[in-house]
Amino acid sequence: MQSDFGISRQLKSDHKNCFRLRAKQFFALFYFPKLSTMKKWIFMSTIAALTATNSNAQQISNPPGLFDPTPYGFSHVATVPAGSKLIFVAGQGGEENTEGKLSKDFAMQVEHALNNIKTALTSQGVEMKAVVKVTTLVVDHDQEKLKAIIAAFEKVWPDKKFPVNTLIPVPRLALDNMLVEIDAVAVTR
Repeated sequence: MQSDFGISRQLKSDHKNCFRLRAKQFFALFYFPKLSTMKKWIFMSTIAALTATNSNAQQISNPPGLFDPTPYGFSHVATVPAGSKLIFVAGQGGEENTEGKLSKDFAMQVEHALNNIKTALTSQGVEMKAVVKVTTLVVDHDQEKLKAIIAAFEKVWPDKKFPVNTLIPVPRLALDNMLVEIDAVAVTR
């Protein structure tokens, strides 16, 4: 067989998928011996494309046996496949502009913090749906602040595939009048 039509180069970093692909190629070559070479090539190329496409999609899940965190705007588990590129965004406050102006309204600061994360990710060609993990620091956390966070997260992730989130109440953040800070980890190919 020729050099797998470049397939092994595509999947070089993911040995499991490479093994699965080779098994399917073997199956195609020997189980369907009467297929023409062109049909075998199309079959193997399709399998390679599907395997490559599915191998780099992060998965967000909430396993059975754990409470449903969806109403609270987060998920329990995010799985990132091998070979993915991780993008780390430093903690973003609720600054409204490049001068660092902060609203006194907590909900506005949460929205601005998420917009700042979006700006950082956009600079890397990535959307908010690629975020798999956030850490949320909240000054003087209470239920009203939690509701504001949930509402903002529901706007950003309307499909309710929320990133994993650790919320940490803190007495103070880096700047005066900063009420929230959110960092993020995103994944892309």
